[in-house]
Amino acid sequence: MNFQFRPHLATADRRLPFDCIALLLQGGGALGAYQGGVYEALAEANIHPDWIAGISIGAINAAIIAGNPPESRVDRLREFWTQVTSDAAWHWSGKPFADLMNSDHTRNFLNQMNASFAAVFGASGFFSARPLAPWLQAGGTLAATSIYDTSALKTTLERLVDFDRLNAGMTRFSAGAVNVRTGNMVYFDSATHKIRPEHILASGALPPGFPAVEIDGEHYWDGGLVSNTPLQWVIECGARQDTLVFQVDLWSARGQIPRNMADVVTRQKEIQYSSRTRASTDQFKSLHRLQRELAALLSRLPENLLEHEDVRPLKTAASHNVHNLVHLIYRARGYEGHSKDYEFSRLSMQDHWRAGYHDALRTLRHPEVLARPTSPDGVSTFDLEQDGRE
Repeated sequence: MNFQFRPHLATADRRLPFDCIALLLQGGGALGAYQGGVYEALAEANIHPDWIAGISIGAINAAIIAGNPPESRVDRLREFWTQVTSDAAWHWSGKPFADLMNSDHTRNFLNQMNASFAAVFGASGFFSARPLAPWLQAGGTLAATSIYDTSALKTTLERLVDFDRLNAGMTRFSAGAVNVRTGNMVYFDSATHKIRPEHILASGALPPGFPAVEIDGEHYWDGGLVSNTPLQWVIECGARQDTLVFQVDLWSARGQIPRNMADVVTRQKEIQYSSRTRASTDQFKSLHRLQRELAALLSRLPENLLEHEDVRPLKTAASHNVHNLVHLIYRARGYEGHSKDYEFSRLSMQDHWRAGYHDALRTLRHPEVLARPTSPDGVSTFDLEQDGRE
């Protein structure tokens, strides 16, 4: 099935006033189609990231983007999301059911049925249920520590991702995972690692559903257990350069007070896996303001003091660089419920992709998003929908 959402967007070549464009992709399972829509809008606007970092499903999308030439990336993303979703047994079509689909109650029922289908049978080319429950398996095996088998995802990645290209350095790639033994966050980065399919699987190995992935004698789980966004990694480990950051989140930290147990489960997931984007951004802005003030102070010191051993470490902490942080956050619809991250129906995937595409279009229509920031702290942040700009 071929799906396209292509309203007109000017795509004239442009030189953006930044040294690096970074695309950060949060984890969120089936919601990750939203990131595909965002990337399609960026590609149509001729905005091509220099660095792509992801967690869980964000790492999968990131690998597909970084592991393909720009002209093929959207098609490969579509191919992945078409493969892992299906009409399943609960898809209704035709005019008699069109009006019913406009009902939140009906759509919630269908979504829950489709999610149940995925929970029992898995998602094509992604994961499948094991024939025996984990407690019936021999201890110490992968089958004893996970409900699903993800070997199909490795085959899918090998087909859709050119790992030679991904490791060639044309686009930097990072995927976050958690070391099961130490509990520490680890990033597999093409600047320091030779990335293999196992690194992507490790980033998305969310227990107890998916098994830990062994890499060089260590075992890894989904990075979202510790942090569901790679923002801190990119900020702390990137070279000192002017950076335009697109952070694409699949969970919103803000939400309504639950009214029943289903709402409680939904809200719990949103809080647990959201990036607390505003708190992280405020912390970064405060730090960057100090770095710029330090740089200004050092510029007023005489040359002989700049080389003093007590001053030399301060020079490495100072920064004149500027950053734009552009937040694109999926706002879930009321009917989606707590199973939205494993509801792999074709209909919901198309809804998520379309939402990401149009959210990115609306954001890019504001010229200040792509302009060099002029604020004293050198950081401009944009969450246009949340700020009431749309």
